[in-house]
Amino acid sequence: MARILVVEPVAQAGVDLLAAAHEAELRSGLGRDALLGLLGEGGGWDALVVRSQTRVDAELLSAAAPRLSVIGVASVGIDRIDVEAATRAGVMVVNAPTGNTIAAAEHTMALMLALLRHVPTADASVRAGEWERGRYTGRELRGKTLGLVGLGKIGKAVARRAAGFEMRVITSDPYLTEEQASEFGAKLVGMAELLHRSDVISVHTPLTSHTRGMLGRAQLEATKPGAFVLNVARGGIVDEAALAAALVSGQLAGAAVDVYSTEPMAADNPLRGAPNVVLTPHLGASTAEAQDRVAVEMAEQVLMALGGVTPPYAVNAPAVGPDTAPRLRPYVELGRRLAILARQLVPGAFDSLGLTYAGEIAAGECAPIRTAAVAGILEAVTDQRVNAVNADLVAHERGLTVRETRTASSEPWASLVELAVGPSDGPPTLTLAGSTAHGRPHLAGLNGFAIDAELAGLMLVTRHHDRPGIVGAVGTILAEAGINISSLELSRLSERGQAMMFVSVDDPLDEPVLGRIRDADGIVEARVVELPRL
Repeated sequence: MARILVVEPVAQAGVDLLAAAHEAELRSGLGRDALLGLLGEGGGWDALVVRSQTRVDAELLSAAAPRLSVIGVASVGIDRIDVEAATRAGVMVVNAPTGNTIAAAEHTMALMLALLRHVPTADASVRAGEWERGRYTGRELRGKTLGLVGLGKIGKAVARRAAGFEMRVITSDPYLTEEQASEFGAKLVGMAELLHRSDVISVHTPLTSHTRGMLGRAQLEATKPGAFVLNVARGGIVDEAALAAALVSGQLAGAAVDVYSTEPMAADNPLRGAPNVVLTPHLGASTAEAQDRVAVEMAEQVLMALGGVTPPYAVNAPAVGPDTAPRLRPYVELGRRLAILARQLVPGAFDSLGLTYAGEIAAGECAPIRTAAVAGILEAVTDQRVNAVNADLVAHERGLTVRETRTASSEPWASLVELAVGPSDGPPTLTLAGSTAHGRPHLAGLNGFAIDAELAGLMLVTRHHDRPGIVGAVGTILAEAGINISSLELSRLSERGQAMMFVSVDDPLDEPVLGRIRDADGIVEARVVELPRL
């Protein structure tokens, strides 16, 4: 069983799911030093679960090494995670990007209504004994233009709800086409046009180096006079000092903010004293339903990662959708086993890896096959953990060139993976081809020899002259050594020419036995390879 450390409050539904499969321990409220100490003691932890407060950086990852393999973030945002450091360490980061979509979208609409209808100030006025209806005359959402900065999952959910209020929706998102935006009732425009036209601007992007300060002084000064600004995404995307200044000057009619550059909100944050602003303490995901969904979604991702499967919401590893994953998974394992076999058959150095995806799989996402093959090549030549998370990075650092091609032809197999290794400036030293049968990886070819051998366990591989008596001689040597043959595959390039034999055995071959086989008449080469058992 894996050991899972949960260091922030997570809904019980998620904790229960983790605890049902592994050893899960909840230790929230730890200070930085206590957490660093805990991660390194007691043999270490396989998984770490955080939410939005714990800073996971290189220091923490080092303390948790080498056992930590996955970080589960019970949130959409991962700005507290040093993803680059995690990638270098081969630690997978997974989050829960869909669990709080509805909650965040509904909170956005709630803040929009509260802001335009003066709900918080009107409530405070009535509680103070006043009755000033005229003072709190508001604005309707109907007919207003809503500018969505970012049209991801939450932005799309807001667009749907805004349509219900008969708002016009425009959006600025560099990753969308006009057709994709129109599917959600939004018109794609540039950022300058969005600022100029919008009555209400709502931010829905992740916090990155590119989006930090995206709405600063210049952008807020370019807004339509009397517009409203909302931030229910991440603190730091909107410059809080510039936002407060725009409210004081009257450039903006109001703002609603749920997230802050420093949380809890700093005592000297200028928004505290700004007029016409609604402030909430990061409540976007704070519904009972969302907390359960986020916790369960995160837990499912962590369990998949611990089980050796790349989850669909892995942040720093190639993943495929749930509908594609079951069909692709056998070929991911095939890619890894072809690479392990190649490394044993070519013990010398090489700096080029070529992968060809043929047949049905060539039409889909093949990145997980690539990272599995790269990891299979590199894991034997480095003491660094190499997996789907950091395989591409380690390959680049070690000077391994990786090339990929696709082809529709894979006869007689429905799908085929070909792996070639050798020098980057010359022809391949070795070319392997493989496919799957009943979900199990099979070798289909080696340097032109057609083979159908299951890629598992101990195998004796020979290259020999195609003539009578050689198979019998090898069988006799193995029998005299008490070594049982489980399967045997033969292939030849031409009659009486070069031939190969793949013999799967149940018992190890020691050097004296292997020496006898190498000395047998007609044997050109013989070696033993070992692959993980199925």
